[in-house]
Amino acid sequence: MIDVAALRKEYSREELTESSVSSSPFEQFSRWFDEAMAAALPEPTAMTLATASESGQPSARVVLLKGITERGFIFFTNYASHKGQDLDATPLAALLFFWPELERQIRIEGWVEQLTPEESFAYFTSRPLASQIGAWVSAQSTVIPSKEFLEERYVEMQQRFANTTVPLPPTWGGYRVIPATFEFWQGRPSRMHDRIRYRRDEEDAWIVERLSP
Repeated sequence: MIDVAALRKEYSREELTESSVSSSPFEQFSRWFDEAMAAALPEPTAMTLATASESGQPSARVVLLKGITERGFIFFTNYASHKGQDLDATPLAALLFFWPELERQIRIEGWVEQLTPEESFAYFTSRPLASQIGAWVSAQSTVIPSKEFLEERYVEMQQRFANTTVPLPPTWGGYRVIPATFEFWQGRPSRMHDRIRYRRDEEDAWIVERLSP
């Protein structure tokens, strides 16, 4: 058995100070995201999405960031999926970006809203045809009898939408996470990590503060 308690990694690449960060968390995110892209990380858009059911049961999975606006962070999924049901019952979520190669992570917490059908369709039509058909095939998170069942459904949908525009599935679309807080974490030696948090004040302005590691 691996002694995981003995595993150690020292962090020492960069530091994060109050004077070096942007006054806007969206601008600070953009800076770090651009650096993640420039570093050619394998999946810089991958983010852990944490939700909670109506009873408070937490659940987390990795999804892909598909858009950033001045209002929030966008991803797409099946509205009837596990996460969709969670968000319908409790429209709050947390996002986590972890870029170990840069010794950085970004935590975002806030409330969630669905995109309009027009916004969802605009992205849906930009997807490869195979992915559009896949959105019709999968009743995400439901139990299915076999992999063959799924493959047969895919062939059926290929035939159904042959030589025609694939419409937006009624249970598929986007969500926007509207941040209430951001936390930027930079690994530092001796576990004295830099943690800078942004939170909205009563007038919707951003307060920048340092957290103890």
